[in-house]
Parts: sequence; C-alpha cells; structure tokens
Amino acid sequence: MQISGKPLYYFICIILIAFSFSSCSVESSTAVRNYPIDTPFIFNNKIIIKGNLTKDEKNRLATDLVSYWDDSLYAQRSTQYGISFKYAPTIYSYKLNTPPVYDSANRIRTTAFMTGYLKSQGYYYSQVKDTVLRSVHNSQRRVTIVDTVMPGKQTIIDSEKFAIAAPRLQFLADSSKAGSFITPGKSPFAKNLIASELDRLVALYRRKGFFLLTRDNLIAEADTLDQSLLNFSADPFEQAQKISQAIEHKKQNPSTLITVMKRENTDTTFQLLPDSAYFRQYKIGNIYYYPEADVRLIADTIIHDTVGLKRDTSGAFTMYYQKHLFLLKTLMKMNTLRTGRFYDEEVFNRSITNFNQIPAWAQVDYRTNIRNDSIDFYFLLSPARPQNITFSVEGSRNTGDFLSTGTLIGTAFNITYTNRNLRQRAEQLTATLSNGVEFTFDKNYPFLQTFLSSLNISYIFPNFTVPIFNRKGTARIDLTPNYSERNNFFRIRSLVTGLSFEWKRRNVVYQWRIPNLEFYSLDTLPLLDAAFKENPFLRTSFNTGSVVSTQFSVIKTVIPKQRPNITNYYRLAGEVAPGSIFSKNFYGFGKLEAEYRKQVKISNGLSLAVRGFTGFGYNYSNNPKFGNTLPFFKQFIAGGPNSMRAWGLRQLGLGSSIVSDTSTFRERYGDMQLEGNAELRFNLATVGSVKIGSALFADAGNIWNIKKNPALPGAEFDISRFAKDVAIGLGTGLRFDFNYFLIRLDFGVKLKDPARRENNGWLSINKFTWQDTEYGVPINNYAIQLGIGLPF
Repeated sequence: MQISGKPLYYFICIILIAFSFSSCSVESSTAVRNYPIDTPFIFNNKIIIKGNLTKDEKNRLATDLVSYWDDSLYAQRSTQYGISFKYAPTIYSYKLNTPPVYDSANRIRTTAFMTGYLKSQGYYYSQVKDTVLRSVHNSQRRVTIVDTVMPGKQTIIDSEKFAIAAPRLQFLADSSKAGSFITPGKSPFAKNLIASELDRLVALYRRKGFFLLTRDNLIAEADTLDQSLLNFSADPFEQAQKISQAIEHKKQNPSTLITVMKRENTDTTFQLLPDSAYFRQYKIGNIYYYPEADVRLIADTIIHDTVGLKRDTSGAFTMYYQKHLFLLKTLMKMNTLRTGRFYDEEVFNRSITNFNQIPAWAQVDYRTNIRNDSIDFYFLLSPARPQNITFSVEGSRNTGDFLSTGTLIGTAFNITYTNRNLRQRAEQLTATLSNGVEFTFDKNYPFLQTFLSSLNISYIFPNFTVPIFNRKGTARIDLTPNYSERNNFFRIRSLVTGLSFEWKRRNVVYQWRIPNLEFYSLDTLPLLDAAFKENPFLRTSFNTGSVVSTQFSVIKTVIPKQRPNITNYYRLAGEVAPGSIFSKNFYGFGKLEAEYRKQVKISNGLSLAVRGFTGFGYNYSNNPKFGNTLPFFKQFIAGGPNSMRAWGLRQLGLGSSIVSDTSTFRERYGDMQLEGNAELRFNLATVGSVKIGSALFADAGNIWNIKKNPALPGAEFDISRFAKDVAIGLGTGLRFDFNYFLIRLDFGVKLKDPARRENNGWLSINKFTWQDTEYGVPINNYAIQLGIGLPF
C-alpha cells in the first residue's frame, strides 16, 4: 500500500474529529465541573421502555420523557470536546457543570410528571419504577437514576361524533368527517391528536366565515363508560360482578368515545362579546390601505389620525397617503379579499403573503374592526428604502480537489443596484455587474487562468396574471450578457434573455419561461485545438449556436400530517427547443429531469437525507454542425461539492469510457444522468454560536450519452452495462453552521470507479494508492470538497 502524507493527514483529521468520541462511554468521557464534595450528586439519567410496543413508539416515548425529569433529579450535560489533565490525560466529549445534589424525596415528582405525560398520550395504566445506581469515580460520588417505564395498553378512540348546537357548524363538521385526524378503532386517545382535530375544525370554520371562532370555543369530551353498566340489576352481587368485569375489560382493551361540542361560557363578566358573536359568519367589509405607514408609530394612531393625508377611493377600497408612492390599483391587485364574500382564513393569509413578498415594504401589519356582520380590514404597509447599491466579493473554485494540482481559485467583485418601486406599482429592477478572475498556483500553468465579466438585469412584475393558466403570480424579464476567457483555451460571448412566470398553489410552485433566448459565440484557442486532436468528440460538444426554447418546472414539498419529522421534495423540470424551425444556426433538442429528496429527523441533531436524480436530453437536430449531442452548456455534469463528491467537478464519466482520462482536457459532459445520494447527518459540538456537525455519505451514479459514437466507446447508456458504468463514492465531512450560512468540508473516496481497469472498477485495499497513473497523468482516488450549504 502506497500512501502519500497530505491526503492521509486530511483523511485522518476528519475521521478522528467525526468519530473519535462516538465510542467513548458516558462514564469515562464526561468532564464534571463544580460538583459537591463528599456528597452524592446526579451524574446520569436513563429511561428504559418495556412492553408490547413498536420500536418507533418506544423511541418516541423515551425521547419525550426526558423532558419530564424533575430539575433536581436531572443531569444537564452538554456536548463539548476537550482534554482533562486533572488526574490523567483524558479525552472527554461531554461536560456536566454544577450537577444537582441527590435527594430521594424528589423522585416522587418525576414519577408524577412522567405518568401525567403518559396519560396525555393515552397510556392510562402506566407504571414507572426507578432504580438508583451509585458509583465512585476520582472522589466523585456519582448517582445514576434509571427509570423503567411500563406504559401498558394505549386507550383507543372507539368513535368520534359531533354535537355542536349550531346547524351550520354541525353540517360543516359532519361533511368534513373524512378529513378527521381520528380513525375510530385505531387512533390513540392522546391529547395532541385531540388538539389536532380541534385545530382542524377551527381552521375549517375560519375558512367559512367564522372569523371570531377559536379553540377556546370548542371542547372535546371523552366518555369511557362501559355501556353494559347501564343495564341495572337488582342483584347487588351481579352488579358488583359487572363492575369488576368492566374494570378488567378496560385494562385489557381500554377505549373511549370522543364528542366535540360548543363550549358555553357561563361567566361573561369579563367577556366583551356575547357567545353568539363567536358562532356567527362574517363577510368582508371595507378595506383600507396605509402604504406609507411609519413603522415607528402605533398602529391605532396611524388608523385614526388621518388629518393631513390624501385619500383615493374605489368602491369599498380606500388608500390614505401623503407622497403618493403607490397606486391604489396596485394594492387592490395584491389583495385577494373580496367585499361581500364570507371571510376565508386562507384567502386572507394569501393577501398577507402577497404583501410580505414584495420588497417595496419593510414591514406589513394589519388591524380589523367588526361592524354588525362585516369585518373592515386596515393594512399598514411600511415602505422600505426604494433604492440602494451594494458591493460584494465572492470566492469560488471550479474543481473539487481542495488545495491540489490543477485547482482554479476564483474571486469576483460585484456591484448591485436595486430599485424596489418603479412606476408606483412596486415593480422591482435589479442590475448586477460582476467581474472576476480565476488563477492557479500550479507552476506548469500561467497564474491567471480565466477572466469573467457579466451583467444581469432583472425586471420583476408582482401580482401578474399568468397567461393560459390564469393564475396570479410574478412575471420577470431577464437580460444577461456574459464574456469569459479561459487562458489559451477559449473565449465565449453569450446573451441570455427571456420572460418567466412563477406562481404557487398550496404547496406547489410552478415556473414557466417563454420565450427563453440564448445566443453564444465561441473562439477556440491553441490548447483547445490541441485537445480536439486528442479527443475529436470535443469539437461537436463545443460547437456554438443559438437557442430558442421554453422551460418549465414544478416543485412540490410535502410534510405528512401524521409524521411532521419527514419532509418530501419533488421537482420536475424540462426544456424544449424547436431548433431548425427558426434557422439552421439554432439548436433543436428536448431535455427532462426529475428529482426527489427526503429528509427524516430521527432525533435532535440526527437526521437521514436521501436524494434521487435523473436527467435525459435528446438532440433531434439533423444539422451536422451540432453533432448528435446536446449543446455543452445544456449537458449534465457529475462530480464536485454537490454531486458524486469523490470526484472533482466535471471529472466523472462518460459511462466507462476512458477517452477523457487520457486527454489533457478532462472535463466531461453528457446527455443523460442517473444519481442517488444518502447522508446520515449528526451534530458534534457547539463552539460559541457555531454549530459543528458531520455526516456519513454515499453517492452512486454517472453520466452518459444517448447516441452511440465510435470515437467514444463505452460512453453511451446501455442497461446491460449499467453495473459496470455506475460509480460509487463513500465519505465523511464536517459542517460549520454559522446560522446565516453553512460551510462544508467533505472527504470522498472512490469505492468504485468505472475508469479503473482492474477489479471491475472496485477499490482494492491490497493495491490501494491515493493516485493512479495508469493513463499517464495522475488521477486522484479521493477528493476533498469545499462547499457552501448542504449538498441537497
């Protein structure tokens, strides 16, 4: 085995930091500070769940019950790494500061707290048994309390009924029963489930005009009476036997009946409105706007003190202003409330969201006033600074090999001008000028490698009606000229422009760009011409033309109601370019990609994230100038901080072809991509306000071409060769979370590389080296990635 020093050093550092403390026991890896001398103190707490419960339910109860230890019986330890030299050099990973003195009298409160929580979860026959374990460690008299919890059988809800003494409310409840959180015969009698059901009903009523109705106006009553006891017997012994049997039956099969009713307030001394007001439907009345509201003033002062303000009126809509910064028509378009209709909570929330999404206002507030059976709304909008200029400096890297040969390090200086309220319509103009360079420290290449200059101009129209779909959303016009020059390789000039629309419906975001116009011009320089001779396929990849296309994407995020710790993310996107319909210089292609992500929060600080991605593009143009692949700026790439992290950026593929590995120009582009990723994420420590985390990850996938090319054997997708073509990488890393942004350092090793000739591409431990030279140039078997944010 041949191992060079630098990669091994990085690898060992990351592995040691991530895992060195994971195998240490709590007893030996906890540093105790300010403990009472010669007095027993609480050192550790354990909870053991026993009974016929599922593993997930046991884990949930054990996690939740931690919060119900009495403070005087709980050892509040924190994660903090360090070395102690008090008795002997010891690495510790936990810190326990000022632990409480052990007092057996406090155990009763903890038992009461835990049984109370278990009752709220439907476990009405639970038992809690505590055990005290004592030990002495370096003169410390430590006490570990172990609570063994036997929850027993969970009480099940037999049935749910509604007895709401209001015809409209009763009808709405009965007609929506299919959406109930309670499944008779299956759902446990738990407080959080009953609360969710009451919240569902309140949300339903507030969408149907019941503006004042809240959770306080509804009550859920539980009836656990055994119906057989209602059959009264004159024989006292028979009646006693029935009672005994009913009690035993309840223990073996506990159940209850839930009835949802109106809560009648018997004490109206401090109640401003009668009960009937809370169960009345209200309609939308007048709507007032204050688009120049001073954030420093009290809302009631702004509403009632209108002396000196001008006023614009249109029907039931009124705008008060002084400088006339906005048009009343613009505010009316953003408001989804309609006078005369019943109040709808969802419609109102959309109005608030519409205002909050507009950068023209720094703060959005509102007030309401009830008049008979109508509600008047007052929207207080505090304007943001209308124009500003910002300066920023960016850093970037175009390869995944951290501090290794061939790395290009870039820096860019940006100037951004923003106008948040054009034409008094809250339309936004943003213009960003960026100039940057990329350089290398490799002595074999000139220091300055790349120059980039671009200008991006965006004009955004809020509350725009999307054509065809007739949906309210945002329209955007973009114009981006760009110039980039790679030293002695190429010069690229481009102009990208188009009109795009974005709108949202519930938890689905739609984006549509029509038309999308892209114009490219390329000058090839000597080094790229030399690469063309080594790899003729690159010539068609770097042919430039123009693109007229339409793009679309659909993004959906789903969080299951029953499992809020799970987040599902779906994305479908595509692009179609008609090509030669316009001119022979236009590309003709279709492109489709789909992505799925799932994140499961297992416990505090521990989560599992998975991702699946597939992309497919097809060039249907018959123009020999463009070859048979997608234009290179539309093709898929693999490798880098966010994809196949054991490979550098654009350094994986195509398939099992080795043409790029034997070329001086090693960047790869493909018409198809398949990739799967998985990460187990966990916290390590908190240093100040910085959270340090880590992850174990695995990536699998590759890129291919769709059409076969004799010059690139093994580059086209073939299902029979998939097992050979797939690449697999494993690794770990560190994540530094600064709240506003996250810096990530990942180390990946190529477990299976399709470019390896031996062992069918799999890593051989016996012959492992950090670099392979089988193709005449050094190729790393690892990559250290520097990234911003999570990879997916």
